[in-house]
Amino acid sequence: MSDPHKFLEIRHAQKAYGQLEVLKDISMTVDRGEIVAIIGPSGSGKSTLLRAINDLDPLTSGEVILDGVQVNKDLPHRQYEKHINQMRQQVGMVFQHFNLFPHLSVRDNVTLAPKMLKGISDAEADKLAEQQLAHVGMSERIDYYPSQLSGGQKQRVAIARALAMNPKLMLFDEATSALDPELVEDVNLVMKRLAEEDMTMVIVTHEMDFAASVCDRVLFMDGGVVVEEGPPDVIFKNPTQERTRAFLSKHLSNVQK
Repeated sequence: MSDPHKFLEIRHAQKAYGQLEVLKDISMTVDRGEIVAIIGPSGSGKSTLLRAINDLDPLTSGEVILDGVQVNKDLPHRQYEKHINQMRQQVGMVFQHFNLFPHLSVRDNVTLAPKMLKGISDAEADKLAEQQLAHVGMSERIDYYPSQLSGGQKQRVAIARALAMNPKLMLFDEATSALDPELVEDVNLVMKRLAEEDMTMVIVTHEMDFAASVCDRVLFMDGGVVVEEGPPDVIFKNPTQERTRAFLSKHLSNVQK
């Protein structure tokens, strides 16, 4: 049985590509409204773990349970497709490279999924787009196309698109790493606003200052395992594991040191 107090549970997650083990028996939980940062070196399995949550990168073994329902069920193809589409509607995901449809306007990028998957009317979808774009400070760009936007603006549209599905959980996979430094703060401010609204979030990030100021808990991954986890103050100021200390010595700014 799943723990009713745990909103997201990952149990004994393993992922291998042939002989390469990317995730090695990871178990973790996220409470409703909690914000968890996952940090670690490149190749440590952070993005693979994040993508396993909505079965974009299926686990070799293990379970993912969201709000009491197993995400990665072993079902016949048609049943699985119906099940996973329902589960993915509850999980918003924002990628490093935006993944906007270049031939669609900002409005149409945001309204496409709600109209297709939830069957809402054009008028309802337009209202929804206006609300979510206002939420991320992009109302004035509603009829622009992605080619007319900066990287930071594209990422804010991507967040609005995810929010338009009214998800229970938001996943961010290095959402600011492809942006110029001056654009990063615009996106971080949107994520901070979501945190203030008690959105449950799992955030893979390389920005230690952001993780320290916004997140409730930090997981440090290396070599496909969770080496250490705890509140930001503990992880950043008093880590117990040598691998954590070595990583942070290279990545913490003067603010945290």
